[in-house]
Amino acid sequence: MTRYSIDPDRHELIAAWGTGEGNLATRIAVLPADGAVSALLGLSSALTQLSDAAWRSYTHPADAADAAGASDAAGTPDPDTDGPHREREDDPIGEVARAIAAPNPPRRGAVLVSSGHLLESAHRVGRTLHDLADPRLTEAVLAETATELAAVEAAELGDLTGRAQQAVLLSREDASPVQVAAADRLLEQDPFGPAALFSAVDPTAAAVAAAHWLAAAVEVTAQATGLDPVRVLQQADAVEPLAHETPAVVLGLIETGVSPYDAVTGLVRHAMQITEGLLPIPVALRDQVDDTEEDTTDYPVEEDPGLTDVALRLTPLDPRRPARSLLEVLVGGIHACWLIHAEYAAPAADPDTDPDTGFDTGFDGDPDGDPAARDGDGQAGRQRRSRDRFARLVRATAARHRGRLV
Repeated sequence: MTRYSIDPDRHELIAAWGTGEGNLATRIAVLPADGAVSALLGLSSALTQLSDAAWRSYTHPADAADAAGASDAAGTPDPDTDGPHREREDDPIGEVARAIAAPNPPRRGAVLVSSGHLLESAHRVGRTLHDLADPRLTEAVLAETATELAAVEAAELGDLTGRAQQAVLLSREDASPVQVAAADRLLEQDPFGPAALFSAVDPTAAAVAAAHWLAAAVEVTAQATGLDPVRVLQQADAVEPLAHETPAVVLGLIETGVSPYDAVTGLVRHAMQITEGLLPIPVALRDQVDDTEEDTTDYPVEEDPGLTDVALRLTPLDPRRPARSLLEVLVGGIHACWLIHAEYAAPAADPDTDPDTGFDTGFDGDPDGDPAARDGDGQAGRQRRSRDRFARLVRATAARHRGRLV
């Protein structure tokens, strides 16, 4: 979300937001010289809350709640879920502008409170502007609010340019098909995960595409090594530390016919609910609790188990940044697959062997026969050829299974 603050030295209202590569800031307006500090701070706080509410409508779309089962068999939203609340949050930009221009005024010490956080934040902004009574400031805030809400709408359509780029820092329960396609193109260019995958694409959508490409990388590696797909990630962990449990969960779901979209959004949604203090499927913890109790009974009476021995992990993702953390381990899994593939596919590591056919090329290093030139190529060259060959194989496999991505 965009954070608003007051520059007390320059007496300006400032807006700042993240981009995935760093933070940007811009001046919104010069503040009235006679404005009370408390009122100015209240304005910045209300604007920040408005931005937070607006971006929540992006991260928690109503249709994602429906996909998670927030309705009964007849299709009626369940009043005990977030569904109806989210529908009330879907306030049009025009309503927000009207609330700022003509907010609910206090009457007899009471204020009419709107049911939606977005609209109520807009009323708070409007009441503060009314107290400050500066037409130029009101005009600037209305323009800024329109810019912020337009950025949210652009992100919902899959356009993460300009102000909407801050969406790359957010976890979303849904994934835009436009953003999934953009992530897929980036991974096709570089199956190891280019930097733009983390700075220019919504992380949930990027994780959907990365799950598809990891499944392809595991298939290629399993064919080259003869290992079971699950064992591929476990073996990779032995070569280079890898949080293989989470990628293994995603792969297991895909192998049972679950789409990468459903596998990823289900995990992200579950983690986001835990972040908000909800335990989506309490019964699923029963086995974990039973296992923990069995483990702790094995400890001697005089020896207490440590916290790591008794703590239950409610989600395999980082609840503070679930989509981004999932994307990181999926991309890490692709790299780990290459390490295993390079170890088993010995011909690809031989500079005298064609990386696609495995036959001797007859090339002995430098065209003039200088051994030093061949030594200069060394391990870096063999590694590059190994990565290139692995990338070609993964591209071909990902293309063969493209139907599961869309």
